Amino acid sequence: MQFLIYILVYPFLWLISILPFRLLYILSDGVYILLYHVIGYRKKVVSNNLRLVFPDKPETELKRIRKAFYKHLCDMFLEMAKTMSISETALRKRFKLKNPEEFKRLESLNKSILLMYGHYASWEWSLELQNHVSYKGFGVYKKLANKHFDKLVRNIRSKFNTTLISTKETIGVINDNEAKGIKSIIAFLSDQSPRLSKEVYWGEFMGIEVPCFTGAERLAKKLDLTIAYLKVTKVKRGFYEAEIMTLAEQPKDYKDYELTDMFLREVEKQIYEAPEYYFWTHKRWKHRDKEVI
Repeated sequence: MQFLIYILVYPFLWLISILPFRLLYILSDGVYILLYHVIGYRKKVVSNNLRLVFPDKPETELKRIRKAFYKHLCDMFLEMAKTMSISETALRKRFKLKNPEEFKRLESLNKSILLMYGHYASWEWSLELQNHVSYKGFGVYKKLANKHFDKLVRNIRSKFNTTLISTKETIGVINDNEAKGIKSIIAFLSDQSPRLSKEVYWGEFMGIEVPCFTGAERLAKKLDLTIAYLKVTKVKRGFYEAEIMTLAEQPKDYKDYELTDMFLREVEKQIYEAPEYYFWTHKRWKHRDKEVI
């Protein structure tokens, strides 16, 4: 069944990927009408999230943010499909790094780099960053249930010299690289909601106490990795800028969870500045006020 779904969907993804950008965004406008006005995909989740984190905003403003978010969501997913065939030159024009010199400076420390992301603007096209570093790039991700699509995503990443590794593989891969003297840059998407457990860290995100992922911080401290935040902003439709913001060169000098909180504050700043580019369809605040027994 997995393969059947794959062979049915793959041709459509490929056709989308070879569309000129002008036609791609015309298609995105049509998908937005279908997704928002007809299907209403996760509209209740998005509305509840926005009301929760912006209780003082009038309903008219929340509606504007919600519509703008869905338009961005459609753009982003079609841009992800476009990655299948996009050239390195085209990607470089559309995803620019503002301060490549910071990458060079961090590499000069001769330590692997852990790069924390938020689900904001475009994380998929951040694979262009590999052009600015000599370190081998790894992206930590959750394996897809469909093994054929999982392989497709891995192949797309690998053509830009970035390797995807599952959360279970991460420590083993990094330890192996360090033992061989191979320095790497490891990307973590760290702003979503972890499973509840007695050991989970509860921190504040958008003014609400929620459980938080701490894997990136713990890994940086354990293996003495430089830790940084990738700030991605949307300049205009189809164009993004990224900035490397170093959080800690010596992570062991920081208190437990301090680096996680620093990361969350940076994500918050971007959300407050332009909330329509955050990934509101996730149930990020679903565990608030819950107790773990």
